[in-house]
Amino acid sequence: MTQKQIRIAPRPLRYYGKGIPYVQDTEVKGRLIVIEGPDASGRSTQIGLITSQLEADGHAVLNTGLKRSELASEGIMEAKREHMLGRRTMSLFYAADFADQLENKIIPALRAGYIVLADRYIYTLMARAAVRKESRRWLHQIFGFAIVPDLVFYLDVDPNELVHRVFQKNTFLDYYESGADLGLSEDMYESFIIYQRLIAREFQRMQRRYNLLIINGNRPVQEINSDLQVKIQHYLSSIQGE
Repeated sequence: MTQKQIRIAPRPLRYYGKGIPYVQDTEVKGRLIVIEGPDASGRSTQIGLITSQLEADGHAVLNTGLKRSELASEGIMEAKREHMLGRRTMSLFYAADFADQLENKIIPALRAGYIVLADRYIYTLMARAAVRKESRRWLHQIFGFAIVPDLVFYLDVDPNELVHRVFQKNTFLDYYESGADLGLSEDMYESFIIYQRLIAREFQRMQRRYNLLIINGNRPVQEINSDLQVKIQHYLSSIQGE
């Protein structure tokens, strides 16, 4: 383990709710950093750049994200392809995927002193479900087992800019990321714009409660990365020798 990791003192995990009973007293040296944002907002690019910098600085890094659980990821993708599950069931399916990763990937990595970079977290899941009329209180309770991250960044991109990036990346609009299941508009393009504005509004609602740091994602990649790197390095410097 590197000198930088050794100087970070262990601390107990914090949860949004009751947490996971059998790891309640777990102490970790690692830190959890989340990058949130819509599809084509540049999350993956930023995580790659941040990972490279952290590793160059001597930190061990683990990348994680949604739909990466061996337990549930394939089932979620199949359910989305077939449009076969109700909204609440889909929320619970994603919660199972997240819980499996939390227990088997994230917490072990934090124990070992890794910096865990999450490509999305529970906030995307709650925003999607809230837009689909699920109770925000119910969603907070469902995800009460989630660890409170150390930093959460939200890449805020204007939907009109976002739609052009999506077309450059995929040449088509995703059914769920366009809110097509909500009947917002018969026109997929218009539905996408409306849906992404609704999602952005949910993140604005969550900003204070979950301590989200809003980052202007309409800028060039390097400008955004510089902003993120400065904030991350400032945080890591502040906890050295805690």
